[in-house]
Amino acid sequence: MAHERRIPEFLRHAPAPGIRGFAILAAIEATARGVMISVYPLAMYQALGDAERVSEVYFFIGVASLFASLAVPTLARLISRRWTFTLGALLMAGGALTASQGGPILTPLGLCMTNIAVVCVFICFNAYVLDYVERAELSSSETLRLFYSGLAWTLGPITGVWLMALAPEAPFYVAASAALTLLGVFWWMRLGDGKLISAARRRRPPSPLRYLPRFFAQPRLVAGWLFAVIRSVGWWAYVVYMPIFVVEAGYAREVGAGFVSLTNACLFLTPFMLRWMRRRSVRVAVRVGFFGSALCFSGASLAAIGAPMATIGLLAAGAVFLILLDVSGGLPFLMAVRPHERTEMSVIYSSYRDVSGILTPGAVRLVLTVAPLAGVFAVTAAALVFGWALAGRLHPRLGARRSRRLGPQNPRALA
Repeated sequence: MAHERRIPEFLRHAPAPGIRGFAILAAIEATARGVMISVYPLAMYQALGDAERVSEVYFFIGVASLFASLAVPTLARLISRRWTFTLGALLMAGGALTASQGGPILTPLGLCMTNIAVVCVFICFNAYVLDYVERAELSSSETLRLFYSGLAWTLGPITGVWLMALAPEAPFYVAASAALTLLGVFWWMRLGDGKLISAARRRRPPSPLRYLPRFFAQPRLVAGWLFAVIRSVGWWAYVVYMPIFVVEAGYAREVGAGFVSLTNACLFLTPFMLRWMRRRSVRVAVRVGFFGSALCFSGASLAAIGAPMATIGLLAAGAVFLILLDVSGGLPFLMAVRPHERTEMSVIYSSYRDVSGILTPGAVRLVLTVAPLAGVFAVTAAALVFGWALAGRLHPRLGARRSRRLGPQNPRALA
C-alpha cells in the first residue's frame, strides 16, 4: 500500500498576501537601502570633492528619477507589474555593483540606477498594498512596515560605514545581495499582477498625467502629497547633508552614521506612535510631527555657529519627529484614493521622492552660495513650518474610529 506523502503547506502555497507579508518585503528592501543610506553621501562627497558638486549631481539624478516614475505605468502595461518590480530589484542590485567601482562617473551612475530602482519597487509595492490591504487596516500596515524595517534602518547606516572602512566595496555587495533576496521573496509570495489586472486588460488605462486634473480636484490627495514632499525634504537634509556637516566639522564619519542609526532605532516606537495617534487623530499627529521637527531643525541651524555637536543632536531629535510623520503623514493620501485610480494615483504620490530629490539639492546649491550648511537646516525648518500650517486644514477626526466621530464638523477641513 502506497503511503501518501504530504507536502508541507508552506512549500505548496505561498502565504496569502497580507500586512505581515508586505512588512517582510519592506524589511528586505530596507536592508538593501539602509546599509547604503550613510554610504552614498560619503561616497559621493569622496568622489566629487565638495557639497556643491554633490548637490548638483543629486539634482540631475532627481530629474532622471522623476522621468522614470512617470514611465513606470507604461512599463507596467508593457511587461506587467510583476516584471516591473523584478526589473526594479535587478536594477537595485546592478546600481550597487556599479557604484562599488567608485570614481566621479560610476558612483553617481550607480546612485542614479538605485534611485530609479527604488521608484519602480515603491510604485509596484504601493499598488500591491492597495490591492490586498483593506482601507481600515492601512494605518496598521504602515506601522508594521516601519516596525519590521526598524532593524535594517537601525543597524544599516553604522554597519555600512563600518564595512566601508574595512573594504570600500563591501557595503555595496551587501546591498546587492539584499536586492536579490527581495526579488526571490517577491516571486515566492506569488503576488502576480495584483487583483485588478484582469479587469484592466479589457481597456488600456490612461496615462497618470491624465489623472492630474482629478488629483488636483481632491484637496486631501494634494495635501497628502505635499506632506510627503516636505517630510522627504527633511529626511534629505538629515540623511544626506548631516553626514557631510559632520565631516566638515572635523568629526569622524562614523559619528554621522551612528546618529542616523540611533534615530532609525526609533522605528521600533512606531506601534506606540500609532496608539498615540489613534487616541487623538491623524491631524494632531501630522501637526505635532511637523512642528517638532521644524523646532529642532531651526535650533540646529542656530547651534551650528559654535556648537556643532549640539547641531547634530538637534537634527537627530528632529528626525524622531520625521518618523512620526512616516507613520501618519501618508494616511491622508492613502485613505482618499479611489480603488479604480490606485495605480495612477500611486504613481503621482510616489513622485514626492523625485520632486524632493530635485527641490532639495537645487535649493541647497543656491543656499550654499550665500551661507554654510547651517543655512540648509534653516530652510528645511521653514518648509516644515509650512507643512504644519497646511496640516491645520485636515479634518479634525481623520483616521479616528467611527464610534468616536462625534461633534460638529469643520467646513474648511480637508475631507
